[in-house]
Amino acid sequence: MEQLKDADRAGSGAEAPFLDALAGRPTERVPVWFMRQAGRSLPEYRALRGTGSILDALREPDLAAEITMQPVRRYGVDAAILYSDIIVPVHAAGFGMDIVPGRGPVAERPFRESADLERLSRFSAAEDCHYVASTIKLVAAESPVPLIGLAGAPFTVASYLIEGEPSRSFLRTKQLMHQEPALFAALCSRLVEMTLDFLALQAESGVQALQIFDSWVGALSEREYRRFVLPHMKEIFARTIEFGVPVILFGTNTNHLIPTLGETGARAIGLDYRTRIPDAAERLGTGIALQGNLDPTICLCSYDVVEAEARAVLEESRAAGAYVFNLGHGVLPETDPGKLAALVEFVHEQGTAIRQSEVA
Repeated sequence: MEQLKDADRAGSGAEAPFLDALAGRPTERVPVWFMRQAGRSLPEYRALRGTGSILDALREPDLAAEITMQPVRRYGVDAAILYSDIIVPVHAAGFGMDIVPGRGPVAERPFRESADLERLSRFSAAEDCHYVASTIKLVAAESPVPLIGLAGAPFTVASYLIEGEPSRSFLRTKQLMHQEPALFAALCSRLVEMTLDFLALQAESGVQALQIFDSWVGALSEREYRRFVLPHMKEIFARTIEFGVPVILFGTNTNHLIPTLGETGARAIGLDYRTRIPDAAERLGTGIALQGNLDPTICLCSYDVVEAEARAVLEESRAAGAYVFNLGHGVLPETDPGKLAALVEFVHEQGTAIRQSEVA
């Protein structure tokens, strides 16, 4: 793919502190956006979405584009994130995945043997996810801020396929990893190709950044990560260079994996709320932008608590060179949108001063 420059993607003369921060360039304000900002906490989202499967809603570009834009208008964030889901490719491939309200991604027939690889063999992002491209083009034509595309990392997506539903223990996934490492590697290799195809479609359609969600990789030890996951992640980041857009890697419970995540080739890493920004910055070294990491449950507290905790995060972010403010996981459904709007205003108005002030 021909490389695309940030300036071309951001529109003529458009201010893009989010892209500047990821590139390590100076910004006049601290950029901020929220994971899961497009969705469940917004009353306008609930009124528009109604009932039915999210996977059906994603197939309606006008609807998906409007949902993507709602938090941009409501909060004044510095980036929009595509209204999508990490299981879109495997669903589109016909594996038999659905998102069940109250449960999450569920597989009709979980991945159990080599024959199941065939169920992932027929995927073309351009053909099977053309509606995603249409949504991106609609958002890109309207949005005053950069649009972030997304995909799931091989381990996290594989865990849904193998477990058949969300899991806390990942017993079947770990069992397959260790007892049949060749099969697990073949599954991850197939998911790498699907992920890259899906990300390429989004980059070609107009997103200006990408985020890869490895939400559950923190369930692995560092030794397991190095053996079973790191080679696949290195391949993804080596090949996404040609897309010409910054790519963020995010996972939860990854404090013990931070140095290893830095070996993937990711130039931007999102931190969950369990990892202190100074610790991550020290272990990763220079040249990697950091994103995060206010605990989303804090946003359920009174606003004075929200602001105090946000100030603490910004103070810790002094240790990071390039930095984007975010939550340490997704916006919770119970969150008051007014608090998030006030939080964005606080970060914009005081974030830079806090980050530049001397440590007491």
